[in-house]
Amino acid sequence: MLPYDAVLFDVDGTLLDSAPGILSTLREVFDAMGTDVSGVDLMRYVGPPLRQTFAEYYDSPAEVECATELYRASYAARGCHICTPYPGAAEMLRRLKDAGLALCTATCKPTHVVRPILEEQGLAPLFDFIAGASMDQSRDTKADVIRHALAQPFMQGRRALMVGDRRDDMQGAAACGLDAAAALYGYGGREELAPFGPVLCAESCRQLADLLLG
Repeated sequence: MLPYDAVLFDVDGTLLDSAPGILSTLREVFDAMGTDVSGVDLMRYVGPPLRQTFAEYYDSPAEVECATELYRASYAARGCHICTPYPGAAEMLRRLKDAGLALCTATCKPTHVVRPILEEQGLAPLFDFIAGASMDQSRDTKADVIRHALAQPFMQGRRALMVGDRRDDMQGAAACGLDAAAALYGYGGREELAPFGPVLCAESCRQLADLLLG
């Protein structure tokens, strides 16, 4: 067993295959904003903060906020329901929880957005704390969200591991002094994640639990 007693999980690409809903919402927003993204690989925007994504296309902070609000409204109405848990995700969480590990999310989705999604997919009860971004920019990056989770009273004195599928997860973990594990079954893949030196790499949720529990 690796020396951790808490695990922080990214959500998109780590627990949920949510790309279909995210991509359709992004296309809708870019179309509404009059932005041609034909030929753009939008998959690279599945995971990072929304404002960071839209800032690549719009110089004005007002336009970035407009795109962010359009996205949130559309995603809440439709996109959030277009996702499924990865095979074995619930079983993995149950195994880790039964082994006594504290479980949190660490996602750049706002907390009030991700909680109902996890509830709809039956995963919310398996977490001790659901940490997400704020609606404003006060807690907007992966590192901000990780620090928010680590600041919870029940997390004090625990050694935590961050699990994610994108470079944003690896960078956030490093910024907070945490080890990271790579969910290779997600959207980033080995080529994106290996340069960050994850302590373990898992090809499935079941393998991730096996590696953590020994």
